[in-house]
Amino acid sequence: MNWSAQTCRDRVIAAAAALSLAVTGAIAAVAPPAHAASSVSVSVDAALQLATIPATGVGINTAVFDATMNDSATPGLLRTAGMGAVRYPGGSHSDVYHWQTGTASGGAYVAPNTGFDAFMGTMHAAGTQPIITVNYGSGTPQEAADWVKYANATKGYGITYWEVGNEVYGNGEYSNSNGWEYDTHSSKSATTYATNLVQYVSAMKAVDPNIKIGAVLTTPGGWPDGVVGPGDSMDWNHTVLSIAGSKVDFVIVHTYPGGASPADLLTKPQALIPNIAGTVRSLINQYAGTNAPNVGIAVTEANTTTYRDTSPNGLFAPDTYLTWMENGAFNVDWWALHNGVDCTDLSQVEGATEYNDYGMVSSGASCEPPLNTPFPAYYGTQMISRLGAPGDTLVKAAGSSSLLSAHAVRRANGDVAVMLINKDPNNAATVNLSYTGFTASSDTPTVYSYLKNGNSIGTAQSGSPTTQTVPAYGITVVQMHPTSASCRVVYNRNEWPGGVIGTVTVVNNGLGQVNGWDLGFNFAGDTAITSSWNASVKQSGPSVNAGNASFNAAIPQGGSAQWGFKATWSGSDANPTAFWLNGATCAIG
Repeated sequence: MNWSAQTCRDRVIAAAAALSLAVTGAIAAVAPPAHAASSVSVSVDAALQLATIPATGVGINTAVFDATMNDSATPGLLRTAGMGAVRYPGGSHSDVYHWQTGTASGGAYVAPNTGFDAFMGTMHAAGTQPIITVNYGSGTPQEAADWVKYANATKGYGITYWEVGNEVYGNGEYSNSNGWEYDTHSSKSATTYATNLVQYVSAMKAVDPNIKIGAVLTTPGGWPDGVVGPGDSMDWNHTVLSIAGSKVDFVIVHTYPGGASPADLLTKPQALIPNIAGTVRSLINQYAGTNAPNVGIAVTEANTTTYRDTSPNGLFAPDTYLTWMENGAFNVDWWALHNGVDCTDLSQVEGATEYNDYGMVSSGASCEPPLNTPFPAYYGTQMISRLGAPGDTLVKAAGSSSLLSAHAVRRANGDVAVMLINKDPNNAATVNLSYTGFTASSDTPTVYSYLKNGNSIGTAQSGSPTTQTVPAYGITVVQMHPTSASCRVVYNRNEWPGGVIGTVTVVNNGLGQVNGWDLGFNFAGDTAITSSWNASVKQSGPSVNAGNASFNAAIPQGGSAQWGFKATWSGSDANPTAFWLNGATCAIG
């Protein structure tokens, strides 16, 4: 993002406008008004896999203008929030910062104790992966390659992810001014950036071929997407990827939607992210060639331009992180850990002060709470770690009301957790949950809650797997164990128009030693298996029987066997209605 050299901690309003898309303890909270709870239905398809939670999925930005970025409190703040990645050296400062000297071009401010090694000390203390943005605006491919060499060869830091430049398209190419992004190249065109990007990739990977390098794209639907610069024949994204698409490992977009009201803001994750992600993936498929499936999407800056330090942002943050990951992003980095504030322009939103601070925690400005005091977005993000962990599977969840977002995870141990985000500021929501691909234990689930304007996360055993009440402007995470049964089947699927790949895991909980097995089930829809592996499969209409292969016939007590299939379908329903193993009815999930 853009930062002023004179007021390093303040958001440059022009840049924000340019990027704005049209498109466990007691809880201290403001009690919501007493209103009758609305009723909402949420269905969870625990078999439909959307994505695996990446280790770098939940991230944040730090910046070398922040004198407190390496405070002793920072590692704990990062760990508690569940941050798996931290981006450095900070937005537009990346295009002026020279890592070897710890200085910045153009007179930009660099705070003491923010150098690369100090930053890496904080990363090691936090157990967090860095994402480094090398200097494109005033740097060279050699400077970037030297950074890779120092980081990974000299120091052994093993840094995987490297970006080339920040918002390079903001260099004045598409406006009558100089833009917000520092760029000393004589040509500011997309063609120039892409051509130089290839040189950066070559120089950096000559040092360490195992690193992954990202290309800066404009955000689909946001300025200057679709604009053709004077030095190009296509817009920024098509130009950059037509030249460098086969050379890079990931692409980068930034998202800062605003909202005419809190209610409007809270529609943006579902309204914008799937379309942005789909457009970016189409561009990758168009230009990355055979490597397209391996090219990732990183959202290395995310936030909102409105209601930043108040309860709407506490709901917006986890909804944004999770929706991006469900749509294929391997990294989402909030802007920022600390930011700063203009204390002359304050307002009240839903009972809390809006400091206009893009930080997730307070920078300690005179009008703010003490340094490192979390704002609602911090707690909302922290709730993601109650939902799932890296390696767990994000699965399909859908609700009946636009005022409630739902996200679900099937955990590696077989548990299922559901996050419910109530966007109604006045009314609690009574949520009726239903499941396919999972049978919950009748035990009272563990429930984590973050309430409107709260300052901690609460935990309790409450409600049931099928009914939960979510307070107004609250977030609830419900954790459930699968039901006990002599056998259990975990069914997962990936689907696309006309096709399904299914994975079936048979778990022997109480049948003793099984020597030879036959698993029967019925599809609810018209799924027709065309090939299979690790089992001998026969199908007649909706009925399927899968028998063991020679190498997986024995399933000891407590053991499991896994097989899979590829199938066609019309999109009606690819979930089996029931499973039975050697005649015994199995629980699902």
